Amino acid sequence: MLLLAIGIAHTAHAQISPGALARPHHSIDGPTNCTKCHTQSLRERSFRCVECHREIAAELDQHRGLHSTYPNAGKPGEACVKCHSDHNGENFALLHWDPTHKGFDHSKTGYVLDGKHAGVDCRQCHQAKNIPAAARGFLQPLQKDLSQTYFGLSTQCSTCHEDKHQGRLGPNCTQCHNTSDWKNITKVDEKNFDHSKTRYPLTGLHRDVACEKCHTAGADGQPRYFGLSFSTCATCHADPHKGEFKQDCAACHTTSTWKKSGFQSTFDHSKTKFPLLGKHQEVGCVACHKSADFKVPIPYKLCSDCHKDPHSGQFAKRADHGMCESCHTVNGWKPTTYTVADHARTKFPLVTPHAKVECFACHKPAGEKTVYKMAFANCLDCHQDEHKGQFAAAPWQNKCDKCHTGATWKTSNYTIATHQKSAYPLTGAHQAVACNDCHKPMAGSPVALYHFKTTECTTCHEDIHHGEFASRMAMLAPDHKPLGCAACHQTKDWHDMTHFDHSTTKFALDGSHRAVQCIDCHKPPNLERTMLHVNFADAPVACNECHENPHSDQFGERALKCAECHNSNKWKPSLFDHEKTGFSLKGGHENVACGACHQLKREVNGDQVLFYKPTPKACEACHSNGVPKPTTPGF
Repeated sequence: MLLLAIGIAHTAHAQISPGALARPHHSIDGPTNCTKCHTQSLRERSFRCVECHREIAAELDQHRGLHSTYPNAGKPGEACVKCHSDHNGENFALLHWDPTHKGFDHSKTGYVLDGKHAGVDCRQCHQAKNIPAAARGFLQPLQKDLSQTYFGLSTQCSTCHEDKHQGRLGPNCTQCHNTSDWKNITKVDEKNFDHSKTRYPLTGLHRDVACEKCHTAGADGQPRYFGLSFSTCATCHADPHKGEFKQDCAACHTTSTWKKSGFQSTFDHSKTKFPLLGKHQEVGCVACHKSADFKVPIPYKLCSDCHKDPHSGQFAKRADHGMCESCHTVNGWKPTTYTVADHARTKFPLVTPHAKVECFACHKPAGEKTVYKMAFANCLDCHQDEHKGQFAAAPWQNKCDKCHTGATWKTSNYTIATHQKSAYPLTGAHQAVACNDCHKPMAGSPVALYHFKTTECTTCHEDIHHGEFASRMAMLAPDHKPLGCAACHQTKDWHDMTHFDHSTTKFALDGSHRAVQCIDCHKPPNLERTMLHVNFADAPVACNECHENPHSDQFGERALKCAECHNSNKWKPSLFDHEKTGFSLKGGHENVACGACHQLKREVNGDQVLFYKPTPKACEACHSNGVPKPTTPGF
């Protein structure tokens, strides 16, 4: 039996899986893990390779790397299994290519190996230390040996090479160097190199100077491209004036031509510590150098050294102490460069729709008196109270954000759950009523009313009974509040009158009266079909006020006292006590039907009415010779 069970299990596994997975996939081997690689659809054959191999998915998405050069048509993963087939056993190699083979075309990876790169061994570049952190995030969850993988390298030179310039010349080494000879900078590269991106832009005749004139050899015999001094002309040029002027050459000369000079017309102010930019270029020299002595230093680090603060110190407490360049440029005082992003760093970040509001809508233009530091802690600092003080008291205290958001004023976040915590929880059908059905504009005002003086039903609903049940409505509920309409009605269904107890009225509903519809007794006036105008107190209480008298007037005043013979539980048989008539029914008469003796009928108003008087009492009136008449039962 053990052998049979093993055979059956082996057969079942073979029917589910075509074979054991290769060693890299060994952790997900087994019939219960099929869906980790295969989709569950029976109609479409697809694979979930890239859900685990995110490093390949990233290359395919960015259309780079070796895999992006292969055809990738068909269902997901269909291209993967053409090269990497599985279920061939634990020792089967999923990779069938050798990247170190001489025939491997490295250009298909998106990076051509040319020059001296062509002879470099693969592992000199493909090392774990050269893989950046971003690429490691894709590889480490797969538990890949970073020293064995070929994924993750960047095409930047600094991936494998040390940046001798320490970032001074930017990340693009190829703008000066090539892969054939790193130390040889060709003439073409010199022309293409943009020296203006360095800390010393070449202007004028400096652009015609050969590189090696300035970039002289260092201790290692190689040209120096950093660490050079260039703060003054005297660094490279001898002072022909032998220090006579005790100032930098650029005060009078320019790089365009050394021989042509002119202090005011050709003086290049950009060589000073304060280059003239924007509107400053239009300012005359003496406007700043008032004494005309250019050797006298003048303050210039702050705009306020020359300009008056038009904001009267409103921004003095900012982190930058209100520096003008935080919002303005030398190109013009207007427009300001202050953006919504800058406003987000203040104590009042602008969110929609505030972000769409023009600045002057809040900061009213008033020239130098324009107020920028203003109150904003409360919405009412800027906005009018739309509710006219209805929410000024606790707990709201006019804090609009308890019901509204900055995104939209019209959509309130005041929910039914919040309403349940108010003085008037919504019950029954009230929960389905739209807010504005109750909270309507106040009389003579467009402002909706949210706080009511009383929460009685008549605040919103018309008292169709016109005060008829005022005393009943004034009765107190368990919470010591007047019952109001709830004395008879419920909010779930207005027609549900289970709260009303008819026994508390002058006419308790007993017997068959309990099955009678209200409108049958409480008649609407003017042949109306509803009970809106019924006077309930005027409902009849005497039997003959609702019921027709079947006895006509044969009993006189007794005809109005139906209860002496009948009750509301059952009209028949009668409760009439025959013993009080003077003709006892004891003995043989006890079981005689009333109609056996009372047979006298007369026509009254066109109807046949049974008369109980007169009825003969003598024996011979009903009996003959002691033998009962055939119509008389009981004898």
